[in-house]
Amino acid sequence: GGCKAFGAGGQGGFGFGSGGGFGGGYGGGCFGGGFGGGFGGGSCGGFEGGMGGQGFPPCPPGGIREVTINQSLLAPLNLEIDPEIQRVRMQEREEIRKLNDKFASFIDKVRFLEQQNRVLETKWKLLQEQGGTGPGGRSLEPILENYISSLRKQLDLLSGEKQQLDTELKSFQDLVEEFKRKYEEEINKRTAAENDFVLLKKDVDGVYMTKVELQGKLDSLSDEINFFKCLYEAELCQMQKTVSDTSVVLSMDNNRSLDLDSIIQEVKAQYEEITNRSRAEAEAWYHSKYEELQATVGKHGDSLRDSKTEISELNRVIQRIRAEIESVKKQCESLQTSIADAEQRGEAALKDARDKLTELETALQKAKTDLAKQLRDYQELMNVKLALDVEIATYRKLLEGEECRMSGECQSAVSISVVGGSTTVGGGYGGGMCLGGGGLGFGSGKGSCSAGGAGLCFSLGGSGFGAGGGFGPGAGGFCSMGGGSS
Repeated sequence: GGCKAFGAGGQGGFGFGSGGGFGGGYGGGCFGGGFGGGFGGGSCGGFEGGMGGQGFPPCPPGGIREVTINQSLLAPLNLEIDPEIQRVRMQEREEIRKLNDKFASFIDKVRFLEQQNRVLETKWKLLQEQGGTGPGGRSLEPILENYISSLRKQLDLLSGEKQQLDTELKSFQDLVEEFKRKYEEEINKRTAAENDFVLLKKDVDGVYMTKVELQGKLDSLSDEINFFKCLYEAELCQMQKTVSDTSVVLSMDNNRSLDLDSIIQEVKAQYEEITNRSRAEAEAWYHSKYEELQATVGKHGDSLRDSKTEISELNRVIQRIRAEIESVKKQCESLQTSIADAEQRGEAALKDARDKLTELETALQKAKTDLAKQLRDYQELMNVKLALDVEIATYRKLLEGEECRMSGECQSAVSISVVGGSTTVGGGYGGGMCLGGGGLGFGSGKGSCSAGGAGLCFSLGGSGFGAGGGFGPGAGGFCSMGGGSS
């Protein structure tokens, strides 16, 4: 009988591995179908054959005869086929479609993960290039952390100086309070000394007035003594004159003689004795009073001199304390000025650091925004490129399949995807069944069968995926079995 069959096109395959490929194909024939796949590994790519399903027996010696296309075979055949076979084939097609959908989703997931990996690698490289200062490229974060740590150290140093200055200020304030307390005590002592001085001055004034009064009394007594002396001398002179100028004739008894000279001498001696006694008593009283006044004056003078000495000493101490207080006040003012300057410098440095940190964060955020925008643009361009590559590969496969179908010189489909310097090659073929017998085909996606005639099966299309990235969609194909007589 004759062998006439026409099979549906082969389905896609894929390749996986570092430079390796996996090819698969499915071909449907008039009475059966086959699925073939192979895995090849190598440094630059690999291709292996697959084993097809039940087909024609091996070709006769002499090689494969030229295949010619019979246009009548392209017309639909009105064959009475078992509906169960159609249902099984529909189920197989659905399963294959589901598997293809799963495979497509898997490829999309792998492509998405690869794109994410590339995005992360690009982001990391850009951050290293933008943040690095040397050939190795360092990140900005260590620089910012070092700068912030230096600012924190400077702030801690200023805080320590501030605490030290606060301690010194407190000690100086305590010293000022101590000097104030001593100054108040000295003021109180000075006030008490001034009060004592006023009292002593009053006593001295009273003693001086008593001295003046006694001196007046002494002068009056001296005048009185001089007056009595003059009076006595005048009376004595008058009496002597009277006695010398008067001659008295007395008739007296001769038996009794009166010695007037002795009487006068006696009276004179008595008067002189009285005068000397009065003078001695006056001089003794005056000298006693004078010595008493001198002792009182000396005592009060010593007290006054001691008070004056103590007052002068207190004045010197007060002046010294005032000078120390002024120096301490100046030191406190200078320390407060230094503290204020240090606080201002610290605040200015902290503000400058915060401003620089804000600027760096703003620049970093802007760089991140620009990087994200560039990455989005890059991802969009990659998506567009991948979509265009997919469309180009699809149209290429369709055109090659159409040319192969029109010329009858179809060869095994090969999908090559080059991404990042890695090449993967995937190839697949499918076998078809025509009548009875089995066939086994190896090689570049071709299978031959012979059952009373020559037949040739082709499975065009396939897809490949490698570690370097990239994939190709499956293209259409066909399986053609030539007719012959057996």
